[in-house]
Amino acid sequence: MSSGSIAQEISDRQKNGRKRSRKAARAGTFTVFTRATTHRVLFHVSRHGAEALSSWSQSGAKRVFDCLCVFLMLPLILPLVLIVAVLVRLTSSGPVFFLQERVGCGGRSFTVFKFRTILHGPHACCHAVSTLENQPFTSVGPFLRRWKLDELPQVFNVLLGHMSLIGPRPKMPEHVKVELRCRPGITGAATIAFACEERVLDCIPRQYLNTYYHQVILPAKQRLDDAYMAHATFLSDLRLIVNSILRRWDGSVIDALLERRRAEEEEVQQTVKVRLEESAPIDSAVAESIQS
Repeated sequence: MSSGSIAQEISDRQKNGRKRSRKAARAGTFTVFTRATTHRVLFHVSRHGAEALSSWSQSGAKRVFDCLCVFLMLPLILPLVLIVAVLVRLTSSGPVFFLQERVGCGGRSFTVFKFRTILHGPHACCHAVSTLENQPFTSVGPFLRRWKLDELPQVFNVLLGHMSLIGPRPKMPEHVKVELRCRPGITGAATIAFACEERVLDCIPRQYLNTYYHQVILPAKQRLDDAYMAHATFLSDLRLIVNSILRRWDGSVIDALLERRRAEEEEVQQTVKVRLEESAPIDSAVAESIQS
């Protein structure tokens, strides 16, 4: 078998692996348990669309709860905001805050507030899909992101009514697939599950990064958030807030995606080995016939 045939088969295997990943994300072939909920979340959405929101998720009481929590936490949040702002200012040039357009409830756009973690300047190249290696981080940027401190200014988005404490993360316009039916949140079920998503994205070849993010990561996040918001209660929101503050991340989804990726890579490597072994006798025979 020629090297061209082997390369073609490897390419076909890789395409089939990506198709299986997309099919699994759509059809729900695995179940994960998240500490953010009291039940198992099945990665499945019916053909008729996402589940309806729980009464709590769309209630005025949830809005009151959000504002009350923020006001109660302000004595702790404001000193921390000041410390982080000073760190950002002293370690890099440029503005302290990073302002970006995001899409909220009902498709309405708003400006989200974050601490800047990326170098500022005309030549700074930023990517819509972040990994550990593809962004020009400031010296304190990775630390702020790892501890989610760059998200602190979003408490002001909560007070302005743009966001809730708990809900699906607000997405950039180019990442929106489904219109949100509730306020986006600072944290949520998918935030807990994908707190370390850069570990997965670092394993994806650069040319497939955007495709993998849109066809695997985003649908998985949407299903987690839909399932949570359909059953959310006051107590489950409170539990999620505590888990986020204490950094009780749930890595089961990330581990499942990494395991699937490793399995696909091993399958490709095994294919290469088998095809090379099969082609070796043929190549030897061709060489002998040419010499004779």
